[in-house]
Amino acid sequence: MQNLRSVLVGDRAFYKAVLSIVTPIIVQNAITNFVSLLDNVMVGQVGTVQMSGVAIANTLLFVYTLCIFGAISGAGIFGAQFAGAGDHEGVRASFRYKILVSALLLVLALVVFIWLGEPLIRLYLTDPSDPQATQATLQHGLAYLRIMLWGLLPLTLSTCYAGTLRETGETILPMVASIAAVLTNLCGNYVLIFGHFGFPALGVEGAAIATVISRYVELAVILLTVHRHPDRFPAFCGAWRTMKIPRRLFVDITLKGMPLLVNECFWSTGQAFLAQLYSVRGLLVVAGFNISNTVVNLFSTVYLSMGNAAAILVGQALGADEPARAKKTAWQIIALNVEACVALGVITVLVAPLIPRFYNTTDEVRALASTFIRTNACFMPVFAFAHCTYFVLRSGGKTLVTFLFDSAFSWVVCVPVAAALIYLTALPMQTIYALVLSLDIIKCLLGYAFVKKGVWIHNIVK
Repeated sequence: MQNLRSVLVGDRAFYKAVLSIVTPIIVQNAITNFVSLLDNVMVGQVGTVQMSGVAIANTLLFVYTLCIFGAISGAGIFGAQFAGAGDHEGVRASFRYKILVSALLLVLALVVFIWLGEPLIRLYLTDPSDPQATQATLQHGLAYLRIMLWGLLPLTLSTCYAGTLRETGETILPMVASIAAVLTNLCGNYVLIFGHFGFPALGVEGAAIATVISRYVELAVILLTVHRHPDRFPAFCGAWRTMKIPRRLFVDITLKGMPLLVNECFWSTGQAFLAQLYSVRGLLVVAGFNISNTVVNLFSTVYLSMGNAAAILVGQALGADEPARAKKTAWQIIALNVEACVALGVITVLVAPLIPRFYNTTDEVRALASTFIRTNACFMPVFAFAHCTYFVLRSGGKTLVTFLFDSAFSWVVCVPVAAALIYLTALPMQTIYALVLSLDIIKCLLGYAFVKKGVWIHNIVK
């Protein structure tokens, strides 16, 4: 028992290190998700079809966001280990790699969304019972998507900068920039959605405009701070003087990072496909999931942020060539994350019936949303364990393993099970959702086996 305690419970220095990294990330993500919740409530006040159109468009944009995250994650592994080794030039090279690969994805995404935006949204509109509502949902979704495309450039650059800043241990600036963005977004939503202070009431278009403006504000805060204070951010000094990357490093990052890019693309498209499967049960289900996902994202902030902390702290320990510290840190962060999410799950269950009441929608949609929120809350400790083990495996460069662990699992297990339950059974949507979420228990067992075996303990920049 004493030995188990020493493995799972850290000392004061450990918790201080975790809190110094994870607190700004949690604050940043919590504020972002809270404002997203308020944004969603504001759009929900306009009407159910408007809310559903925005939800579908955001599902598509979520795929791009995750692809960018995957594109920079491979370079991020090297960046964290370079930072642990004190190699600023290595950090700069990994940053340049992020910029180049993200620019390629940005161009590809713009082509896809401009030419295929309407047919992609139509995939989620399969309910024939109310063609008028279906057409209105399509038009609102398209209007929102077209405006949001203007914000992809600042979103991409901010993601590259914020990732590198966190890898070097600087988590305050991304938090400050995010706070500035969400406050801008909140004020813009209030003014532009409802037409206050003499502005026209633009509805979903107003929500999109406010979001785009907020993303430029976030990027401006980061750029002005980083490049005006080179002494504070030496890793960015001269980062834009050239886009050259050492050939060997470019190949290494590509080999390690490509599975992560493919993983995030496949995982996010898997989630989008699951949403499409759920939408077969009608627009009411789409609306219920929209409310549920916004609420759940807020309460998932802790375990998602702890994954980032695991990647940074374990990666830095591996870069410093201290495998014993890396393994101990991994188990302690996993344990801390699960414990925190047990408490958060209880809180989420308690608030589940409250937040849907703020939406201008039907009682049936509110009831569906409350059930989806409670179901997600019950599995939150499971998600916490699986999420942390994923980032631990990734920190040592085992990206092929994480690909199989994450996106391959989604497509090989989750999607077929969900499709079978949707099309071959008459089970209610609430039961199907719970069964699909329960599949993550298998991921926990796999993650436990991989982390315990120690196959991820590898210094890739030595």
